[in-house]
Amino acid sequence: MYIHLGGEKIIRSSELVAIFDISIEKSSKISKQFVNNALENKKVESIGEEEPKSIVVTKNKVYYSPISSSTLKKRANSFFVNA
Repeated sequence: MYIHLGGEKIIRSSELVAIFDISIEKSSKISKQFVNNALENKKVESIGEEEPKSIVVTKNKVYYSPISSSTLKKRANSFFVNA
């Protein structure tokens, strides 16, 4: 199954590790360090031109998505429930 992250970006649901609200970057030191490490290793991708609302962590990459974390979680849950 696949999950649409916004724009033209779609990932396999099996690649999904976590979905966070964008506010976690400011409220959690360890989350900020994680994202900075991914940036240094060129494993971060911003989707589209819109302001990011969520951070999606996959096995190989971190995505900034313009879709809210609650919407993405609903999409992910529908795939895992039906699988």
